Formats: sequence, structure tokens, C-alpha cells
Amino acid sequence: MSLPKPIHELEFNHGSIYGPEEAAAIAAVLADSAPSCGARVLEFEKAFAKYCGATQALAVTSATAGLDLALAAAGVRPGDEVITTPISWISTANAAAKLGATVVFADVDPDTLNINPASVAAKITGRTRVILPVHLYGQCCDMDELTELARTNGILLIDDCAHTAGAEYKGRKTGSLADISVFSFHQQKNMVTLGEGGMVTTSDTTLFERMLGLRSLCCRSYDPKGKYLAFDEAQHPMGKRYWELDFEDLGSNFRMTEIQAAVGLIQLRKLDAMNQRRIEIAAEYTRRISKVRPLAVLPDRKHVFHIFGVLADNKEDFMWRMYTDHRIKVWSHYMPIHLTTAYRKLGHGPGECPVAESLFKHYVSLPIHPRLTPEAVDYLCSTIEALS
Repeated sequence: MSLPKPIHELEFNHGSIYGPEEAAAIAAVLADSAPSCGARVLEFEKAFAKYCGATQALAVTSATAGLDLALAAAGVRPGDEVITTPISWISTANAAAKLGATVVFADVDPDTLNINPASVAAKITGRTRVILPVHLYGQCCDMDELTELARTNGILLIDDCAHTAGAEYKGRKTGSLADISVFSFHQQKNMVTLGEGGMVTTSDTTLFERMLGLRSLCCRSYDPKGKYLAFDEAQHPMGKRYWELDFEDLGSNFRMTEIQAAVGLIQLRKLDAMNQRRIEIAAEYTRRISKVRPLAVLPDRKHVFHIFGVLADNKEDFMWRMYTDHRIKVWSHYMPIHLTTAYRKLGHGPGECPVAESLFKHYVSLPIHPRLTPEAVDYLCSTIEALS
């Protein structure tokens, strides 16, 4: 069947705003013959690390690539366990599963859908290598409790910040709250680098160097320019072999392009203002909507509303009517990972996370992005309130 085209941009499509500044930045890179990962990528990495309050940042092709790098740098291997949430994009769990680790799903808080630290604590074993929370929908998890669990048990803490560029937990920005943090610049996110892209932040030099190597095929060079690791000339004198490379392990090419980085620098400057518009729209939704229940916003953190989540009594009918009758394309972020075919094949299934499974019948995402006009916000709120 043919589905309707949403009106007023009331769908999950593009999450950010591009303008003439981005166009000019792209043109400047084209004038330089659009080189690979170079000076602009380095500038973007430094600017993003400073914005987050981290020491180092590494620009990558996507958050999926960033998660792969983070778990590999953490030394995750077969026999290890990685505890994460069932409510996320599947990349979060896949980063551990692809390395042969056992993914252990902890249940979620019923008010926010973020991972529940008490459930995490109950699932820690002697084989737990990493705790991998996701700051869902734009609001941070309880990082004090998760950090304490990680430190007490000698476990690495890696947070998935794909939804939380610019979000804060008790006055600290995401990107500075864990051993490694991973961001997404996909087209639907709060800031965007031409449809795909991501960033990894850390203040651990050892972890950073591991990820830098893995991002660029584990290559060493006498002229690294930030793309590769540098040879230790005390161990490997260059002599006349300035051109020599070596490859220490099996890595990948997850490098960001100069054009994406040039756009990312502009987007980073706009991020706080675009997030503020999301916060304003969320406040309007919360004030005007009574037929569905918004998820809780906790007072000690800055929620940047990548997603505006609500709970609906009759989810399937609500979503269908909003889309087909009113041309508002609401969504459901996300199917619990442990219920997907891929993870059922790995032995997961119903009963592992009863809170997440119960709420899956109710949680719905309403369109929210900084381009929404007052007319669009009014149409969405009025439509929901008019539903019988």
C-alpha cells in the first residue's frame, strides 16, 4: 500500500539544520581537492574534545564504527561479558557480539527507559569486561551509580552518547563521563556531518592510541599527520626511509573525510542553539499533551531531546492513526534488541528484561527537531488531543 507523505516536516528525517556556512565550508574543501582525513579533521577533533571536556577525540565514519573501536580498544574478546541496555539501536550490542563476547542485557527504568543501575549490579560477574550504557533519547543515565559499579568491580565504562551531543549530567557534558564515549552525527541526530559520521572521546591516552591505530588499519608512519600512529624513532630510526609504513595488527578504515569535518565544525558551533530549540519544543509538547504520557525528565541533567518519548495506551492504533489519518509520522525507538531475530539466534528472548518488554507495547517517539515551526508544533499537539 502507499503510505502518506508527512506534513509540516513531522517525521524523523533530518535532525539538524544546514545553511550557507556549511555550503561555504564544503566549497573550501573542494578547492583543496577534497583530501582525506587531514587538518580539518584534526581541528574538528580538538574542538569537539574541548566542548565535551575530554582530552582526546577521534572522528570516525559512524557511531557504529566508534563502538567497534571502543570495544576492541577495551580488549573485549570471546568469553567476556558486556552489560548493556535492550533499548537502543542494535549497533550498541553488536559491537560486543561481533568480538565474540556475551551480551548481557540489563533492564531499564520505567520512567526514563534508561538502563537501571540496580539491574546492572545484579548482572555483574567475574567475566564482565565492560558496562555499556546508552543515554537514551537525549537524557543521561545515572552515571554516579554506574561509575561506582565500574570502579568497584574493575570494569571499563563506555557510554553510547549517540543521542546526547550537548547533554549534561550534573553540570558535566557527555563525552567526559566515562572511560570512552561514542557519538553519532547521523542525519537524524542533534548535529550532523552530511548524513553519516561519529566521534569517540576519551581522556585515557592508552585507549586513545589503541583506537587511533585501529581506525587506520593499525598503521605506523614517520609522517603520521594525525591519521596514523607515529613510529617510535628510538626503537625504529628513520634513516632515509621516510616513506616506510608498518601494520601492527588487523585494523579497519573508519576515518572521517575532510568535507564532513568541515561541516562538523560549523554544526558544533550551532549545536547549543539547536538543542535549545529542541528543549523549547519539548516543553510545549509537555505542557499541551495529555492523551499520552511523556517520559520523565530528571532535574539534575540537561535533556537535549534527540527523541521526545511518550507512553501510549494503544500504541499500534495511535501510531497508525497519527500517520495515515493525520500525516504525522511518529515512530518507535527501538525494538528491544534481545527480541530481534539476530539475538534470539544467540540464545536471548522474552523474559530477560520484563520492564523493557512491557514498555515496548507503549513507547512512541514524537517528531522533534529544530526546524519545526510553531504551526507544526500546534498541529501535532492539537491532533493528539483531538484523538478519541
